[in-house]
Amino acid sequence: MLYMIVGTIAADSGPRRETARAAHLDRLRSLLNEGRLVLAGPCPAVDSSEPGPAGYSASLIVAEFPSLVAARDWVGEDPYVRAAVYEDVVVRPFHQVLP
Repeated sequence: MLYMIVGTIAADSGPRRETARAAHLDRLRSLLNEGRLVLAGPCPAVDSSEPGPAGYSASLIVAEFPSLVAARDWVGEDPYVRAAVYEDVVVRPFHQVLP
């Protein structure tokens, strides 16, 4: 089943984000290589694909996991969670209609 993961980015987490980013992306690439990643990316804090100093307000991941528990366990091991880049993370089942 698919799950959406929304991580709200903590204020002043920029340096922690940069330190953890490579490991975070490696985990996402693993999901992609396994055919389980639908999409992933950050949400700009302003209406621009290049937010500059405004940065990002959240991240969205939609991926396949065997259960909600497995999705939450995966999130708990994410480098952004461990580095306190996210101040809050929501994991919910997701039903893809399109495409």
